Formats: sequence, C-alpha cells, structure tokens
Amino acid sequence: MLLHEYRICLPFTIEEYHIGQLYMICKHCEIESSKDEGVEVVRNEPITNENGLVGQLTEKRLYLSSRLPTWIRSLIPNLFYITEKASNFYPYTTTEYTCSFLPRFSIMVETRYENNNGTTENCHSLSPDELAIRKLEYLDIATERIPDL
Repeated sequence: MLLHEYRICLPFTIEEYHIGQLYMICKHCEIESSKDEGVEVVRNEPITNENGLVGQLTEKRLYLSSRLPTWIRSLIPNLFYITEKASNFYPYTTTEYTCSFLPRFSIMVETRYENNNGTTENCHSLSPDELAIRKLEYLDIATERIPDL
C-alpha cells in the first residue's frame, strides 16, 4: 500500500473553495459528456453517517475508451470506464476509484479541507505504522513559480 499525503495551501477559505469545487464538477461533467462517452452519474443521494452528519453519496462512471491510444484500445474491452464512488461530508470526503478492466486495482483518496496553512499534524488520524510509511508533500499552487520548460 502506498500512503501519500499532499498538503495544498490555497489562497481562499474552504467555504469559497467548496462553491468553486461544486461549480467545476458540474461544468466538467457537462463539457466531458458526449453521446457515447463522458460522465454518467449512477447515484447521487443524501446519506447520514454513524455520527449523524449529513452528506452526499455519489457514484459516477467516466467512460474513457476513445481517449486511449489505439494500441491500448485493441487490448482492452470496448466498454472501458473508471468508477468513482464518493462520500462527501464536506469538509471531509472519501473517494474510491476502480477500473472496469482491472477490478482488483483501486485508489482511495481521503480529503480534509481546513482553514490553515497546512500545519495540522496527522489530520487523518493515522496510526503510528501508517505515519511511518506516509510520504508528505507540500504544494503551493498560489505562489510557487513553475519552472520554464
């Protein structure tokens, strides 16, 4: 298992980010969806977790066959998609990605949004063993200069 934590400092509050995030998700689904491919919303319903928090459960399929190189398309089934299952209890979300072609492969993303500069230690309440293997990386998308290519 790989455990990688990114701390991304943003130049706005988590409330402002949430509004922008919801807008961009809708916009992305609209832009990327075509007649045969794109994003299919399988499930989008309210949920309540064990602590009584109300959130949103979503399941989407991202159809990608036409975006793959021709030589890869010849090796995989015609119906290729990524499934995204998300539990959104903003400012905490969990998202799992699986592949129709490789069902045993998955990526789990846990996201916590906080109004600070990335200084909260162990915000995901990792165990000592998990902390020992965690790779931590800070990303500053607001002020970090992008090197010339």
